[in-house]
This record gives sequence, C-alpha cells and structure tokens, in this order.
Amino acid sequence: MSDRLSKRPRAERPENCTFPIPKGHRPLHEREYSSHHPWLIYGMWVVFCGLVFSKALATLVVNSLHNDNASHILLIPPIVAWLLYSDRPRISKVCVFDFLPALFFAGAATLLWALALWPPASLASAGVSLSISSLILFLLAGYVAVFGRLSAKQTWFPFAFLGFAIPIPEALLNRFIYALQYASAAVAGWIFDWSGVPVLREGFLFYLPGLSIEVAKECSGIRSSIALLILAVLVAHFAFTRFWKKAVFVFAGLLMMAVKNGVRIATLTILAKYVDPDFLFGRLHHQGGIVFFLIGLGLLVPLYWLLRRGEKETPILAATHSSGPR
Repeated sequence: MSDRLSKRPRAERPENCTFPIPKGHRPLHEREYSSHHPWLIYGMWVVFCGLVFSKALATLVVNSLHNDNASHILLIPPIVAWLLYSDRPRISKVCVFDFLPALFFAGAATLLWALALWPPASLASAGVSLSISSLILFLLAGYVAVFGRLSAKQTWFPFAFLGFAIPIPEALLNRFIYALQYASAAVAGWIFDWSGVPVLREGFLFYLPGLSIEVAKECSGIRSSIALLILAVLVAHFAFTRFWKKAVFVFAGLLMMAVKNGVRIATLTILAKYVDPDFLFGRLHHQGGIVFFLIGLGLLVPLYWLLRRGEKETPILAATHSSGPR
C-alpha cells in the first residue's frame, strides 16, 4: 500500500498560480471597499474640512460678493463638482485607501494653515488666501487617502482648477493689474500707430489733439481677463490631449487678456475723438466689457481649430468617456 501511494503522481502547481488572500488579512492600505463607502467617507471629510475652515469660507464668500475682482470665486466650486462628475469613469469603482501619499499633501496643508493662523509680517494680509490654499490641500489629501493615488493621478485637474477659488492677495493683485495696464497700453499704442491716429504716449497717458486719456487701474479689465483665462483653461482641458497644445492655448489666453483690453482702450478713444466724446463716459465704456470679452474669444477661435487638428475625440467626450481603473 505504501508503494502505491508513493508512486502516485503528484499534482503539479502551475508556475504563476496565486491563491487569493482573505480581505481581512490584507494590509490596511491595500484593502478594497465598495464604490458607495468611499464617496460617503470623502463627503464626510469635505463637511469636516468645511466646518474647520468655516471662518475663512465665510470671509471668502463676503469678499466675493463685495469685491468685483473676486466675483468669479463663487462659480468655481460648482464647476469643480461638475468636473469631478464628468471624470467619474476615471475613478475606480472599487477604491483602495492610500494613506502614504496623502500625508504629503496633508503636511503641506498643515504648514499653510499654521502660516494662516500665525502669519509673519510679510504675509499678514494673505491670511484668507493661505487658509483657502490649506483647505484645498486638505481636500486633496482626503481624496488621495480615500480613492488612492491612481484615481487621484487621473482626476487631478478639478483640484488644480480649484486654485481659482484662492483669493489673490492685494499686493500680488496690484502687480497683476499693473502688468495688465502696461500691456494694454502697449497694445493700444500699436493700434494707434497702425491706424494713423496722431498720439503722444507718456507711460499710461495718451495725448491726442484736443483729448487726453489715462489707462487707470479701473481700465485694466481684470475681471474679464480672469474670466477669459478661466475659460481658456477649461477649453484646453477638454479640447486637447497633448500637454504642449494645452500650454499654447492657455498662453494665448494670457496674451489675449492684454490684446482685448488694448482693443477696448483704442476703440473707445478713437470713437471719442472722431465720433462723440461721450463714448468715454457711456455704457460701452462702463458696461461694454462683455463685448470685448467676446472679441477676445473670437480671436482665440482660429488657434483653437488649428490645435484641434489631429485630435480624434470630441472635446467633451475626451474627458467624460475616458476609461479609468476598474
């Protein structure tokens, strides 16, 4: 009997055979959960962060309602929610908790939070900006921890876009406005030269026969410029797959901020000089920003169609129908 048993052939184990490990024995950072629990946990994390940063959020809302240069901020969270919804095919339905990379973002968020609570003299006026930056990093840290680094890598854009919700500190905003003034005045000067309008320029001042104008801070077009930049970033994200195309289109959007404002200054000045001086004080001056905003968009259309060459997918489907981790 023993000889028979010893001669019986043994079943060979395939080389690549692996046996499943019970979920209870897997390390915590590798455990898988159903698709419902991660969204519930992340939603609780978002609510918790909102409560912790409630004072900064309240200040941000008040500032957005009363400051024209920050009026775009209230539109950013709904857009981000829509971006995450459109990116849902890229988020794994069975998510893996991944705490190690989340600690990196949480550490950076904690540092910014500490700077917001105890700011140095040079950052005394940037408390709200630091707090909102910290909040965004905490939200990103929770997202990475709940859904894993792979899903976060494939859906990074909504959190990057959330950066538009950070209020620009006053000192930095003034520098940005000054740069817009300078570039807009340069574009207006070129238009005057091309059109043959006799003009003498001294910095932000233009002297015409019987008329003088100044490119003031209010003429920088900061609100419409920020709106144009936000739209350019969104279009670049959905319309192009290659990074260099996105970068070129966004850079063109930055240039168009100055071009459309220079066109506005030159147009109003020429109309006031040769048609009616009231154009400098009328509705086209004070409420015509949308007109020149649309002109800026129109100037971006040829570049858009040029960069779209070679792109196989349609703009929206490129983002919403992309396959992600399963």
